[in-house]
Amino acid sequence: MTKSRHVARIALFAAIAALVLVPTALAGKGGGGKPGGGGGGGGGSSSSLTLVLMDGATQAAHNGRVTFNVSTTATDRPFVGLRCWQGTNFVYDGYVGYFPGALFDSWFTLDSPYWADGVQASCTARLFYYDRRGNQNVLTEQSFSVAP
Repeated sequence: MTKSRHVARIALFAAIAALVLVPTALAGKGGGGKPGGGGGGGGGSSSSLTLVLMDGATQAAHNGRVTFNVSTTATDRPFVGLRCWQGTNFVYDGYVGYFPGALFDSWFTLDSPYWADGVQASCTARLFYYDRRGNQNVLTEQSFSVAP
């Protein structure tokens, strides 16, 4: 392999790593927002978050896809964070931007290497935005069950 191809390959891997690691690092920061409330979005803001089942599903299920109808006047860059548990075991953590130009698709696949087959899960979705310090300001939440 030529030196220029090697350098190009390293640059490509670095770019991919940045796309994967930076949102994950930011997503891990806690926020000062108020679940279900205004969350620092300023007076008079309104927000809503509604679960939408995909692919003709009639209930949220393991390996199924879900998305959310998102509406907020608090920010033009809303995110949804989705966390799921099976009992006391934390099995899923995903983040999606719901704005033009956001990276990644605007849905979640309810699965992870930690997800046990045949066990019901409970999930909580948070509609939030990042403030200037990288903290999450939670605007509202929605919880739902996931069939095994």
